[in-house]
Amino acid sequence: MSQPPPVRSTGSPPPRPDASMSLLTNVMDHALDDGYAEASARRAAEGGGLPRTLRAKLGLAAGLVVAAAVVTLGAAQAQVAAPVVAKEREELIDRIESETSAADGLEEKIESLRAEVGERQRKALQQHGGDQGELVALLSGATEVRGPGVKLVVDDAEDTEQGGDGPRESSGFSDTGRVRDRDMQRVVNGLWQSGAEAVAINGQRLTALSAIRAAGDAILVDNKPLVPPYTVLAVGDGKKLSTAFRDSADGQYLQALRENFGIRTSISDQEQVRLPAAPSLIVRTAEPRTAGAGTGDGPGTADTGKGTS
Repeated sequence: MSQPPPVRSTGSPPPRPDASMSLLTNVMDHALDDGYAEASARRAAEGGGLPRTLRAKLGLAAGLVVAAAVVTLGAAQAQVAAPVVAKEREELIDRIESETSAADGLEEKIESLRAEVGERQRKALQQHGGDQGELVALLSGATEVRGPGVKLVVDDAEDTEQGGDGPRESSGFSDTGRVRDRDMQRVVNGLWQSGAEAVAINGQRLTALSAIRAAGDAILVDNKPLVPPYTVLAVGDGKKLSTAFRDSADGQYLQALRENFGIRTSISDQEQVRLPAAPSLIVRTAEPRTAGAGTGDGPGTADTGKGTS
């Protein structure tokens, strides 16, 4: 029995298993770029020049040497200049401390001289005030005062915030719940009108020349800032003074502030209150005109820098 001849295919060979990865296969078969290989061969044939890698290393080394030299030079200069800078800094600190001490000494001297002047003015007022010397000293704030009276405390509303609007809006006090300078002016005037003999706010004695003003959000009494709560002490008959103040227009004004804006107030009778003397006085005296004063021949009013404020 004859065998059939083997089948011989004349078609294309079977595909490679990695035919689907032709790009990867091409990269692996030609790992070295043709252009790079050609340039490398040409460079080898010429036999000249250093390899690029060695040249780069030499350039990097040169750059590092230059950088090290610059850093070393800067450190050396800084080390040389450090003592000079430290010395100048110490000298500046010494000057600041010296000037600060001098300023503190001058402030202490000013306060001492101011106290001495005030004491001399008070003594002169008591000695030359005549029969009304004690009364004038009391009204002018030249002497310390003790006696029965009232204690009135005025404070901002609780949880007072900056900003707001309403009938009490102003550039200085934008919050309606804050005590303002004009509120304290009315309180003090109401106490005077109700019979107070002497008044002080937060230990600051008020005189006929005292001014209650505002600077920003602060209340000033004779240019000294006060902080809330504002404690007003007034010397007088406690019961009568407190009753008269409550019934006065200024007392009603304070009550309206409490009801409408939440400003906290309290007033109480005191068996004994103590008010300090005013820190400074402007003292002047005057002499009566004589018969010839109308023609300009006699003496008139003389401002001697002494008298009462």
